[in-house]
Amino acid sequence: MTSAKLPEPKLPEDCETMIDVRAGVDEVDRALVALLVRRFGYMDAAARIKTDRNTVRDEARKAQVLDNVAREADAAGLQPDRLRAVWNELVEQSIAYEATRWDHLRADS
Repeated sequence: MTSAKLPEPKLPEDCETMIDVRAGVDEVDRALVALLVRRFGYMDAAARIKTDRNTVRDEARKAQVLDNVAREADAAGLQPDRLRAVWNELVEQSIAYEATRWDHLRADS
């Protein structure tokens, strides 16, 4: 059974109904998940490369990432504090994931 190809979602400024809006949001969410898969792949690489588990959490790097996001958000006309909050959670989840991967990689050794 072949699935029907979904119509191309409209740009936000072209949306006329909530169906249009939701289709666009769903498309963006799919793209974000794909990007997060790639981002977490970098956490896999970090877990593989780092030799000391204490370096998994790097507060200076976390602050740098949050500052970068806030600057990008501000330049794009978004509220930096909102995106900083979202990214704080993303970074915390990334650290937790990396720590788990670090432990898993070394448990087999």
